Amino acid sequence: MKISVISIPVLDQEKALQFYTEKLNFIKKKDVPVGGGNRWLTLVSEEQQDGPELLLEPAPLHFEPSKVYQNALFEAGIPYTQFDVSDVQKEYDRLLELGVEFSMKPTEMGTVKIAVFNDTCGNNIQLVETL
Repeated sequence: MKISVISIPVLDQEKALQFYTEKLNFIKKKDVPVGGGNRWLTLVSEEQQDGPELLLEPAPLHFEPSKVYQNALFEAGIPYTQFDVSDVQKEYDRLLELGVEFSMKPTEMGTVKIAVFNDTCGNNIQLVETL
């Protein structure tokens, strides 16, 4: 058993595609229309192009419990997803230059350093560096 696709709820797939490719440098892997204006839209990490795909899931637009869950996590400041990086401070500085808003600056917490940013699509995302 292995992980091949991981979903993240997004309010606007096109806006999410732009953010995740232009700011986070992910690469579009699949883009298949599935009806109703929705797409099977997946991305992969530039560093791991054969790795797990991130599905930009429009569930909050069509399934009220998903929208409620996403809003509750966001308002509580809880990150929905985590991305590992080799240097949180360097990535924080790069993303700040691109206008990304952070709710938590790089902070050491035991054996990791973390930072949390707003993906502009309804999610808090956590960057993690293992120290």
